[in-house]
Amino acid sequence: MSPRELVVLGTASQVPTKQRNHNGYLLRWGEEGILFDPGEGTQRQMTFAGVSVTDITRIAVTHFHGDHCLGLPGVIQRINLDKVAHPVDVYYPASGQQYFDRLSSATVFHRTVELRTHPIASSGAVVAPNAPFALEAVALSHPVESFGYRLTEPDGHRILPDRLAELGLRGPAVGALQRAGRIEFDGRTITLAEISEPRPGQSVAFVMDTRLCPGVLALASGVDMLVIEATFLDADIRLAEEYGHLTAGQAARAAAEAGVRTLVLTHFSQRYRDLEDHRAEAARHFTGEIVIATDLARIPLPQRR
Repeated sequence: MSPRELVVLGTASQVPTKQRNHNGYLLRWGEEGILFDPGEGTQRQMTFAGVSVTDITRIAVTHFHGDHCLGLPGVIQRINLDKVAHPVDVYYPASGQQYFDRLSSATVFHRTVELRTHPIASSGAVVAPNAPFALEAVALSHPVESFGYRLTEPDGHRILPDRLAELGLRGPAVGALQRAGRIEFDGRTITLAEISEPRPGQSVAFVMDTRLCPGVLALASGVDMLVIEATFLDADIRLAEEYGHLTAGQAARAAAEAGVRTLVLTHFSQRYRDLEDHRAEAARHFTGEIVIATDLARIPLPQRR
């Protein structure tokens, strides 16, 4: 199975720095690749990260501030230039339709790939009903309409080889049992529960520009990985509130309350050259794994519970 990991393409907020490109995050999930918030320079960052546009199956934009979407024209045109062999689904706030239209048609190019658009008009909508996971969009609190995204894998079962051997099950009978949930075998009924154990689905939440609001906790509740903005430190909390952002302390407190396993902080203001204060501030409130995202980092999802 392909690895499940977050490839970080950029970690800056409004102003990029020498060390931090504008936003961009590719979540690898088996055969799926979901590109979140491609900011300016994303296409070049993908080259440095060893990511191809053929890896992208979906693009999810939280809102239409430039640091979260100005990379769209280049990514879309590269998808078409490389003649990606599959359609690409794009999710974004419906209120920003005019901006999406401008960005996706910013210059002349030859269209070769189907771009399937899914404007989001309501909070709590499951926006990818045919995906191998549930992709939910939840409204956040920012000066412009903004949505966070939550990806949740359905729970499943893990087959136990020793139980199969005890019962003499093998080959097509195992597949039939997995499909039907029960089969008649050797004069008795065998259920899936007898030869397996529950396998909890994995989950990831992506929370960008927002103040603290109910949507943050709704998205983060119980997830294996929370990727969340930490634009400011608590010392600058008034700026965070004014501009619709979170501090590292606020993000960590929300993660602790929501029962998050791995906390990934990103979207840092250019005023902070060193980010150890972000880590220290988060660690005062969150005792799980804390990752300070850096450009081009690869962050694996934690092992299943």
